[in-house]
Amino acid sequence: MRFAISQNSLFAKLTRSPWWASLAVALGVWLAARVFLPEQYGLFSWSLALPFVVTGVIAARRQLQQPTAGRVEATVAAVTAMSWRDFSAHMERAFQREGYAVERTSGAADFSLTKDGRVTLVSCKRWKAAGHGLEPLRELEMASDKCGAHKTSYVAIFDLSENARRFARDNGITVVDRAALTKLLRLPKRG
Repeated sequence: MRFAISQNSLFAKLTRSPWWASLAVALGVWLAARVFLPEQYGLFSWSLALPFVVTGVIAARRQLQQPTAGRVEATVAAVTAMSWRDFSAHMERAFQREGYAVERTSGAADFSLTKDGRVTLVSCKRWKAAGHGLEPLRELEMASDKCGAHKTSYVAIFDLSENARRFARDNGITVVDRAALTKLLRLPKRG
């Protein structure tokens, strides 16, 4: 069972902020506690700051795992130069590395991924399209409903229109953007 916190909570916001922001809040909490609490509660002041220190460590870990801007751009350049055949082979290997059983499909979805009895449909065909409208997302959503998939993902290295982004969010479609694709593919560095 995973513990989930509200996306609007202070700790959720701090995990999305630079790691040092949580540590600054921890320091501020500790200093305020030292000033306002009697001397004998000095140890208690550290316990008030501890959740913010832990949040800072979590944020730092997440930020260290994110690909650099240069790495993202290199991946985008590499995948835009690939043919569909090469790109789909890289995607298939990446999903298998993540522990999925991968089945190629046709139609709105390009892959059907199965892991722990849960099915995810993935659409990659338009990965390097400069514009993404609603139609491919609607088709993916209908295919998901038809086969009873638990999740859907749409791969797009360029931005979706505002309507497409809203449709994806409202229908629970995960958009695999440039950074997520970079992490997933783990292409070798060229140089």
